[in-house]
Amino acid sequence: MSQLLEIISAHRQGQPVGIYSVCSANEYVLQAAFVVAKQYATPLLIESTSNQVDQFGGYTGMTPPQFRDYVLRLAEQAGFAADRLILGGDHLGPNAWQHLPAGEAMAFACELIRSYVAAGFEKIHLDCSMACADDPQRLPDATVAERSAQLALVAEAAARDAGLAPPVYVIGTEVPIPGGEASLGAGLAVTTPAAAALTLAVHRQAFAQHGLQAAWQRVVAMVVQPGVDFDHSQIQHYQPAAAAALSRFVAEQTDPPTLVFEAHSTDYQTEAAMHALVRDHFAILKVGPAVTFALREAWFALAAIEREIVPFGRQSQLPAVLEQRMLAEPKHWQKHYSGSPAEQHLLRAYALSDRCRYYWGDAAVLAALARLIANLEQQSMPLPLLSQYLPEQFDAVLRGELQAKPLALAQHKVGMVLARYARACSRNRQGGSENPAGPELSIA
Repeated sequence: MSQLLEIISAHRQGQPVGIYSVCSANEYVLQAAFVVAKQYATPLLIESTSNQVDQFGGYTGMTPPQFRDYVLRLAEQAGFAADRLILGGDHLGPNAWQHLPAGEAMAFACELIRSYVAAGFEKIHLDCSMACADDPQRLPDATVAERSAQLALVAEAAARDAGLAPPVYVIGTEVPIPGGEASLGAGLAVTTPAAAALTLAVHRQAFAQHGLQAAWQRVVAMVVQPGVDFDHSQIQHYQPAAAAALSRFVAEQTDPPTLVFEAHSTDYQTEAAMHALVRDHFAILKVGPAVTFALREAWFALAAIEREIVPFGRQSQLPAVLEQRMLAEPKHWQKHYSGSPAEQHLLRAYALSDRCRYYWGDAAVLAALARLIANLEQQSMPLPLLSQYLPEQFDAVLRGELQAKPLALAQHKVGMVLARYARACSRNRQGGSENPAGPELSIA
């Protein structure tokens, strides 16, 4: 049995466990994720979306085999055992090809699925909820399920052809398209048990019609809306009472036998809310923008320290360079951020939706970041400035748990976010002896 199935089975048997999914390709985020997973002695689930990684490279420039090799390289550098790593693919379907007729879009989606499964991705989210060029604006549930079953057929064949164990599946979608975010407005409605039952029933029927009964037994999760989300400046927090009926619904399901809910957009939830989500059978918690948001906070804080201790002509000017590149290449934020120029300026840098995460791979931004790190590596950072700009890291430095070095400080800030997820999902709520902030484990 796979590690993922073991965790889901344990949850279904009443144990208060789950698994969190790190949805990021950022090198610094993933380095922190490996350290946190070592501390809490957990497997690490890393997922890429159909926008990030596809057979043509996605916006990261990586195909599924290249992303796999990239993550394995980072795991080896971190001393993280490869057999504790789980790779997943999120929103896999015709999303990137919605401008094409459905037949053409699904052909691309089939190749997308094949490439993910053949590369060893174990957890596959089948998402065919988006309408293509010749579809009605809202697809019937039966059409969504039929297309998902077609993709499952491809996935099963790809695993057989590659000599790999067959994947596990996630179905359904109650979330914004990958890379997007909802406007909270008056709030979001929790998925009703009736809607969840319909999604489950039509997918069960579609799988059966295609002879996929064995694959159906490996459907481990369904994506629903538990009433948690965020937009550019607001957070909708989990309210257990509002999701009580939905929680009871999934607990009563026996076909498939290991079904739980997968909760997207859990970024910025409190740790107490995460514990409650896992308790209420939202046993897969996904996090993405919150970790790159924390990383951006760390880089900006370090840039503020740099301004105080490095002569102007040698400074990286990282925030200004990032802003310049976002203005020069607006495709990743322009459709998302409205308002006056001043309002857009604030959103580009500070929005919870963190569209600036798309720019950390830009050559000019990378050069500025390298200069920032080099500048701060060459001299000691005054403790009062650490207290001013990175107070939680300042405390860890005083306790002797953290080196006052730029990469270690940034890792620690990201690791604090991920540790909340680890504690919510793990039997090992206190962590082990490996300290993610400790000098011996900081990124060199």
